[in-house]
Amino acid sequence: MGLFSRRRRGAAATPADAPTGREARAETLAYLREFVATRVGVEAYVEPRTNVTPTTLMLVATDGEWTRRKVPDERAAAALARDLQIPVYDVQRTGYPQRVRDWNARQRIERQRRAAERA
Repeated sequence: MGLFSRRRRGAAATPADAPTGREARAETLAYLREFVATRVGVEAYVEPRTNVTPTTLMLVATDGEWTRRKVPDERAAAALARDLQIPVYDVQRTGYPQRVRDWNARQRIERQRRAAERA
């Protein structure tokens, strides 16, 4: 008897209601459009593929709020930014804006305050 003999090969690894590739892409595009429409001064930063993560597109608003989504490659990220009509930067050349670090610091402080209030 093999170590993994009890695993069913036919069983899906993801829930049945998980979106397919085309549906997931449409949901991602809708989410990014909504992010750009509801925030001020959004810019796109393309993050390169690494051994651990795929190529990603990080959208950053003026206040530092950000979101990140996978994209197929750098060209697709640039095309998406053009479609969203926002400036796009290569994070390897420009680095991340300071406002992202400031946003993360504010969020960390707020989480700590909420945790202290519950305790």
